[in-house]
Amino acid sequence: MPTALLIGATGLVGDHLLRQLLLDERFDRLKVFVRRPTGYQSHKLEEHVVNFDQPQAWSEDLTGDVLFSTLGTTLRQAGSQEAQYKVDYTYQYRTAQAAAANGVSSFVLVSSAGADADSFVFYNRMKGELERDIKRLPFRRIRILQPGVLAGGRQQVRLGEKIGLVLASVVGAVPPLRGYRPIHARVVAQAMINAALDEAPGVSTDTLGGVFTRAGETA
Repeated sequence: MPTALLIGATGLVGDHLLRQLLLDERFDRLKVFVRRPTGYQSHKLEEHVVNFDQPQAWSEDLTGDVLFSTLGTTLRQAGSQEAQYKVDYTYQYRTAQAAAANGVSSFVLVSSAGADADSFVFYNRMKGELERDIKRLPFRRIRILQPGVLAGGRQQVRLGEKIGLVLASVVGAVPPLRGYRPIHARVVAQAMINAALDEAPGVSTDTLGGVFTRAGETA
């Protein structure tokens, strides 16, 4: 059975993914790389508390079969575009690069609807640049998921986020903009596992319209 690697385990999608992987008998080992402890305990969980600014100190531990990447932050949390870029692009790319060099064969990334390396929007451009550069790494399989607004499970939901979810629901009802509709983090996490178990070689990108999501699951 495969060994899964995970970065971003303390985030919204990452926490759902961590819990699902611990319960999923198709994975017999889970190695998580986090900036702070997750608080979970399991015989199959191997937790590494790391400094993402010093990958040389822990990159040799990035060995296994599939790397899941859910790492990310918001501009407000990061404090600047430069700081957000470091988390959302640099940390994820460096980790993927090291995993590929160590022989990890599959990579599953949570990106974002609207990701475009040529976009005038900073967030979309950052996500697009990461997708572009990840595709150049020598993984046998690369799966990129592009969810819209993430819903569910936040400890603190601000008024602006509630308004954003309502607006995204309205926008998502328009056929050309359905990729931006809210989707529950639990569904995204399950879609990541489904994507990892897809054995076809090469790169695939899914806007989570049903390819890797379970039939009948909605936001």
